[in-house]
Amino acid sequence: MNTSGLQVVNASCERGGRQLFAPVSFAVQPGQAMHLQGDNGAGKTSLLRALCGLSPLSQGQLSWGGQPLPQARHAFMQQVFYLGHALGLKDELSALENLQTAAAIAGQPLDTTTAVKALTAQGLSSRMHLPLRVLSQGQKRRVALARLQVSTARLWLLDEPLVALDTGAQQALTELLQTHLTLGGMLLFTSHQPLDLDGRVQILSLQP
Repeated sequence: MNTSGLQVVNASCERGGRQLFAPVSFAVQPGQAMHLQGDNGAGKTSLLRALCGLSPLSQGQLSWGGQPLPQARHAFMQQVFYLGHALGLKDELSALENLQTAAAIAGQPLDTTTAVKALTAQGLSSRMHLPLRVLSQGQKRRVALARLQVSTARLWLLDEPLVALDTGAQQALTELLQTHLTLGGMLLFTSHQPLDLDGRVQILSLQP
């Protein structure tokens, strides 16, 4: 088996002492995408959060690059980008300041030219210096997606990335994800809408 990506074996999550879904095993390799599906409350968000270390698995083993995650955690955390429902942005900062601050926290300082280019690509050229609190929800999502655009992480974990995006922004995101996969990146995402990623998407359905 190719062990260059993420391997998940017999994993599940609990909430309030109740198992959310039957244990699942899967792998995401370079150039591959996986669409995580299931009913509302099935545990999709819980699984994504567990994979990036924000909450625990109730059972299961994770490996990265063929090494158990406890031994590979430092390398893994440098290579994973998680975008959840909470965007992790500061309302008092501008879009540009949010982008550069997030990059600095991740240990990947971002020069102003690159940050401006990423925000412009998201249609925010006239809004990037405004406090985030005055932006619409869709524009805030675009700021978060600009963070994704400048990320050097190999594995992207995205929870409903199309929410609050108009048609143009959805197309731009699709193109960004296609490029990420073409360059050998990996993607695991939830979405109530299908994403056309050139036939690279596998389906994983969580069952009770």
